[in-house]
Amino acid sequence: MSERNRPPFRADHVGSLLRPQRLLDARGRHAKGEIDDAALRSVENEAIAEAVKLQQDAGMKGVTDGEYRREFFHIDFLERIDGVEQVPGGLPVKFHSHVSEVEFAPPGLKVTGKLKRSRGINTDDFAYLKSQVGAGFVPKLCIPSPTMLHFRGGRKGVDETAYPDMEGFFADLAKAYREEIAELGALGCTYLQLDDTNLAYLCDPALRENARKIGEDPDELPRLYARLINDSIRDRPADMAVCIHLCRGNFKSAWVAEGGYEPVAEVLFNELAVDGYFLEYDDERSGDFAPLRFVPKGKTVVLGLVSSKLAALEAAGDVKKRIEEAARFCDGDQLCLSPQCGFSSTVHGNQLTVEDEIGKLRLVAGVAGDFWGG
Repeated sequence: MSERNRPPFRADHVGSLLRPQRLLDARGRHAKGEIDDAALRSVENEAIAEAVKLQQDAGMKGVTDGEYRREFFHIDFLERIDGVEQVPGGLPVKFHSHVSEVEFAPPGLKVTGKLKRSRGINTDDFAYLKSQVGAGFVPKLCIPSPTMLHFRGGRKGVDETAYPDMEGFFADLAKAYREEIAELGALGCTYLQLDDTNLAYLCDPALRENARKIGEDPDELPRLYARLINDSIRDRPADMAVCIHLCRGNFKSAWVAEGGYEPVAEVLFNELAVDGYFLEYDDERSGDFAPLRFVPKGKTVVLGLVSSKLAALEAAGDVKKRIEEAARFCDGDQLCLSPQCGFSSTVHGNQLTVEDEIGKLRLVAGVAGDFWGG
């Protein structure tokens, strides 16, 4: 086993970082009309430059912008596609933490017209990130999976006048993604991550039942979503690695879904044409490692063994033992290590400090170096 030169890396992370207070303050002032877009972007640029240094110093080879320009990991991207509108008062979701429950209703999204990418979505953002990343590091862009525009509303979330046939909706959505990915590739993006809650939610019996209530078949959705994702990334450049992160929800250190990967594992690992998988394995709600038996040669699994939700730092020896357990089901040379999720999937952030965050990243880098070398 050895160090990896192509993403995903032995020591990696999911992407989002805790927002500095001055950035949160600038966002608040921008929302009130006290500063303009250019002034906000200037603050974002400064904060992102510092975030890049934080990651590089912590030993991360794949470097993100911390998602500092976003309020939500998915909405800010998807609402820039023509035909998508943000609607207030989304369905309340009950998030569970290790100590309490949190109810939160994120804004909803509705497809009100034909989908079209009429401008770059994250292209300018990526160009700035790339300009800040040092030699020997790789700029990594995280964007929401295209499935995020379908799962919560299903057929009811898509205007029937615009799309009487759902196949047209999926085709146009994938086309918008292909166009964005093509421009990102031309700008030098070689590491792209799709953030997907839906495949993980389909591992939870209660959420599978919710899918049935909106007229969807939870047994068929994984294959539908695999086709959609494959269509979206099919023309990616040869030098672009694409990974997917399966998330069970991440809001103020709380989650939504529970359940092991068994219900989706066969499709996930064998029908989804991605290079790697970021899988949450921080506690018992993620199930055991047995689903990794479906991972074929040539695919990489990034084990999310370090919690991004709890401040307590895991013991390095315990993390190594967990990697060894996973290697009983999947070749250890196909494994990598990361925190289980981002530290701030929404602007609100998890219940950790920046010092905790840095400690987690350094732990990942240290354990990966000891286990795989490099």
